[in-house]
Amino acid sequence: MREFEYVITEAVGIHARPASLLAKEASGCKSSIMLCRNGDKADAKRLLSIMALGVKCSETVRFVIEGEDEEAAAHKLEAFCRQNL
Repeated sequence: MREFEYVITEAVGIHARPASLLAKEASGCKSSIMLCRNGDKADAKRLLSIMALGVKCSETVRFVIEGEDEEAAAHKLEAFCRQNL
């Protein structure tokens, strides 16, 4: 299992467009990817699940990645976050 945290810098948080991009990026991975915020969890491969978290700017989210490509998936998602969230 691999985990990392990221502080959202996008001014409006994770709204529809970045949530869609995140779900698409996560869907390209074989591992299970959970997005966590304040005790709530979302499947990072599902757009509506991500949006239901209601993540705002300056909030910290935690990614929990588990599976056969977890190391590569973690690097891929960390880079995605820095560029898009």
